[in-house]
Amino acid sequence: MSRAGLDKEPHDVAKMFDGVAEKYDVTNDVLSLGQDRRWRKRVVELVDPQPGEKILDLAAGTGTSSQPFADAGATVVPCDFSIGMLEVGKRERPRLAFTAGDGMLLPFGDETFDAVTISFGLRNIVDPIAGLRELFRVTKPGGRIVVCEFSTPTWGPFEAIYSNYLMRALPPIARKVSSNPESYVYLAESIREWPDQKGLALRMVEAGWGRVEWHNLSGGIVALHHSFRP
Repeated sequence: MSRAGLDKEPHDVAKMFDGVAEKYDVTNDVLSLGQDRRWRKRVVELVDPQPGEKILDLAAGTGTSSQPFADAGATVVPCDFSIGMLEVGKRERPRLAFTAGDGMLLPFGDETFDAVTISFGLRNIVDPIAGLRELFRVTKPGGRIVVCEFSTPTWGPFEAIYSNYLMRALPPIARKVSSNPESYVYLAESIREWPDQKGLALRMVEAGWGRVEWHNLSGGIVALHHSFRP
């Protein structure tokens, strides 16, 4: 079973993330040149968490993306398929309700959450449309979704520079700062195979979500797609 031409089984991907868990947040900060903090802030702004709401943060990793929702007074459930990530997260943020879960078979009932979000994890679900349908299933009617994912730069010359960075510069940098640099070769390949902004929007509509809007960040390196459950 493979996705986007990448021959990795789901358990292989989970094992890969187990191997980078200890230095995951630091590595992401270095490789993104600190931009990941700004991206996470925009996700929180779009989700707009309210006190008392219940929010699912899928592919939450160590919970860095989840903490702001709890700080806003919402009940957040950080969910990930990597046990290694969850263990590191629970150690660092013991008050969060970390939950192990498969993105295509979420361990939650129908219409459970007021909002759902996934950052840089949809690419790692074998069938992204099935994952989007699962997120739809666990969201209350009228509830909202925010997907933060790598995307396609909007300026042609910059796209060439970015592609060169992904395939040539990213792996050597990862070897210096990551506990499992080979996983970042997979990262670069999966980004190149991922659909562009419109392509992801169409997949979200196919999964049942309402009108999808997106916002480009960092010149389109990252895009935030958001919608609601009709």
